[in-house]
Amino acid sequence: MRVEARQVADGVHLVHGARTNWVIVRDGDALTLVDTGYPADRERLLASLAEVGGSPGAVTAVLLTHAHNDHLGSAEFLRTEYGTPVLCHPAEAGHARREFLHQADVADVLPHVWRPGVLPWSVHALRAGGRKHVPVAEPTVVTPGEALDLPGAPVPVPTPGHTLGHCAFALPGAGVVISGDALVTGHPTSRLRGPQLLPGMFHHDRAAALASLERFTELDGDLLLPGHGPAHRGPIAETAARAHRAAF
Repeated sequence: MRVEARQVADGVHLVHGARTNWVIVRDGDALTLVDTGYPADRERLLASLAEVGGSPGAVTAVLLTHAHNDHLGSAEFLRTEYGTPVLCHPAEAGHARREFLHQADVADVLPHVWRPGVLPWSVHALRAGGRKHVPVAEPTVVTPGEALDLPGAPVPVPTPGHTLGHCAFALPGAGVVISGDALVTGHPTSRLRGPQLLPGMFHHDRAAALASLERFTELDGDLLLPGHGPAHRGPIAETAARAHRAAF
């Protein structure tokens, strides 16, 4: 299977899976993988690693922005099959282990099923493994604000709200911010295009998610790589401010 792992900055590749994104950062032969798509995205994920000249064994770590199934889908597979550590914010570790679940369920989605895009998205999410049980048995926690000794030297940036321990990752050397679902540029259930919050039904705490947009205004960089939607070029602070305005 061939997928497009588009190089968007030096050594940084954005991959569009089945309605969700992941990022591959390459330094020599070593890779950092940020998120892994849905469980059903596994073949696309493996193909994307090959597309950048890598392999599963070259992945030094998986970084989770958060532990929803459309981002965590193959994390445990890589951990158990290749010994790849799976890293996340301390507040997200229990979520990754599935000690609790902060994910939209049928009761959250059903009142919105009449909205354009919601029903097709729901069907796709179920088929792609959105409700599959794929916990990470032994996640490793990161220290917020400290650069990780991994390709790209990613810096964890806490952005709670979408989930309790949602975390973005800044790549200061590349001018890139990987925002996960704290700041996106599109979604099948949204009529908006460009920087935005996901629709409210997807957030564990929408008020906290809105407040986390302020965290992005403190970051340098000019390229946003979201969990959903295309890459967005422009100062990160202005991108976050635009999303904040669109939320009202």
